[in-house]
Amino acid sequence: MLGFTNVMAVLPASDLERARGYYKDKLDLEPEMSEDGALIYNIAGARVMLYETSFAGTAQNTALTLEADNLDATMAELRNRGVVFEEYDMPGLKTENGVASMGTERGAWFVDSERNIIGVIERSA
Repeated sequence: MLGFTNVMAVLPASDLERARGYYKDKLDLEPEMSEDGALIYNIAGARVMLYETSFAGTAQNTALTLEADNLDATMAELRNRGVVFEEYDMPGLKTENGVASMGTERGAWFVDSERNIIGVIERSA
């Protein structure tokens, strides 16, 4: 066993202060730490670091997934805060009103202020 003690997701930001504002206004999150050009958040027990880099927004994949108990209610609240959900129509993934059904999961995706793709999923029992 390697003895890892924690895990942290890392997201790029081209403008850290803009990202801080977005995460506060849209996701109601405040960083628990700010150090050396990075913001560290605790989201549902997981740490997520936003750091400043010129490479922000270049990934074309989901960078972070947030799990919700009620996808519809979560999406409604996020929409009230100005979050716009993406629509996809590609092999294996089609959304309706921003939502895709994927077996035992339903999911939706939005793009943050730094062009990172963020997913929100709800798992069925």
